[in-house]
Amino acid sequence: MEYLVEGPTGGLPLVFHHGTPSGAVRYEPVFASAVRHGLRIIMPSRAGYAGSSPHPGRRVADVAGDVAALLDGLEAAHFVTIGWSGGGPHALACAARLPGRCLGAALIAGVAPYQAPGLDWMAGMGEENIAEFGAAAQGVPELDRLLTQMAEGLARVTGADVAEAFGDLLSGVDKGALTGEFADYLAESSRYSVSAGIAGWREDDLAFLSDWGFRVEDIKVPVAVWQGGEDRMVPPAHGQWLATHVPGAEAHLLPGEGHLSLLAGIDAVVESLLAHSNS
Repeated sequence: MEYLVEGPTGGLPLVFHHGTPSGAVRYEPVFASAVRHGLRIIMPSRAGYAGSSPHPGRRVADVAGDVAALLDGLEAAHFVTIGWSGGGPHALACAARLPGRCLGAALIAGVAPYQAPGLDWMAGMGEENIAEFGAAAQGVPELDRLLTQMAEGLARVTGADVAEAFGDLLSGVDKGALTGEFADYLAESSRYSVSAGIAGWREDDLAFLSDWGFRVEDIKVPVAVWQGGEDRMVPPAHGQWLATHVPGAEAHLLPGEGHLSLLAGIDAVVESLLAHSNS
């Protein structure tokens, strides 16, 4: 497993789970916020992305074992975690499967379970996500065909054209956020996500649509749910469902925010996470 690590050696680790597709690519505001709060930020590439070995058939829950092994290697007992977008379920997995070590979790526009009762999972998604998850529901051959085609474009994307690459997935507020350093970061992370092929991306998509390996209703670790009302990648109904079904969840449902714009408020997410985590 490849990973980035930054911050004081004795600081409480913050494990940051990247989105889908992505990888261990440094984004200055996130890393700087963690360090300002005295945390030691750790960002691994999930299995199959870039330099991390593939894990065919992995479930969302499997990330907890990977994180535990990584923390053991870094001689860290406890940690907090944040998951953005496709990283959200993986942060929940850490809360569910490592309750003795995970002190708190925060989801930023995190995905809800595919079979969530009462949730129309793809309603409100942009065209690209509807096509992608529709292919995933059809099975590996169709998903492989689509992701291979999509990866060709992502492998060459730049900050100047990343907004065009995201297409119908961007709401107005997210188009406004996708400039400068943030645009360059998303382009770099997109290129990096497919640098070793589509294995990580494929396994993420399949894992989201399958049984996660745990029930969010059984989580006992403090969880905060941050969700924008103008999100076309992970629609607001996902955040609303999670805020209702994760026991004791602290809900931050922000009508004027999107999927990308939420990350600009990372300081508030980190402060809330530390304030409400088990100690």
